[in-house]
Amino acid sequence: MTPVTLELRFAPPLRFLLAPRHRQGTVHLDQEPTSTLGHAVQSLGVPLTEVGELRVHDRPATPDHRPAHGEVVDVLAHQWPQTVPFDPVRFLLDVHLGTLARRLRLLGVDTAYHNDRDDPSLVAQANDEERVLLTRDRGLLHRKNLRAGGHVRPDRPDDQLHEVLARFAPALRPWTRCPACNGLLTPVAKHQVQNRLEPGTRATQESFARCRSCDRVYWPGSHHARLDRIVRRAQEAAPR
Repeated sequence: MTPVTLELRFAPPLRFLLAPRHRQGTVHLDQEPTSTLGHAVQSLGVPLTEVGELRVHDRPATPDHRPAHGEVVDVLAHQWPQTVPFDPVRFLLDVHLGTLARRLRLLGVDTAYHNDRDDPSLVAQANDEERVLLTRDRGLLHRKNLRAGGHVRPDRPDDQLHEVLARFAPALRPWTRCPACNGLLTPVAKHQVQNRLEPGTRATQESFARCRSCDRVYWPGSHHARLDRIVRRAQEAAPR
């Protein structure tokens, strides 16, 4: 079969995903006539989870569109906050995002996290539980049939948190989830947990919460001020 040649024009927010030689944004690509537009985009390194819209000659197109020779394709980024097919917004994070998972849970965002799951298991869980799969591994986002995902670009957890909140705008309910297991926290009277406390904690603390899932007990310890700063910064920066 004679290959078809496409001109793909990538929006600036997507260009960092392209190979360096393509980062000016316009790519001329030869592909088999039976290949889809989605295949063309992903073959250049851009997961479809990062694409907000595809337009062929300025008309909307779907990833399964089979392009004709000479078609001009605009590959647009998502508008933020991004709409996802699930409500409320919930997340599943891969092994590289443990600190981000704990911070999202601190803010009361339903966030599943595992450090022992392979890629097919993560995609299956994200789809089954209607979660957005967050990862820094672009290859994971290329997995077939993934319903919703996002590439986390920054290296630092503070920046990662800022990006996720800006992109997906999840509802924030600070101090309601267990940072360790994602279970819901319930206020508990001191006398119900005092046999599990160190003497110094019993003497200085009066406010406690317990996880319904893993039974961990929490109180405003020495690290509370640092965590409170994370919560306040997130609330101030959250989309309104």
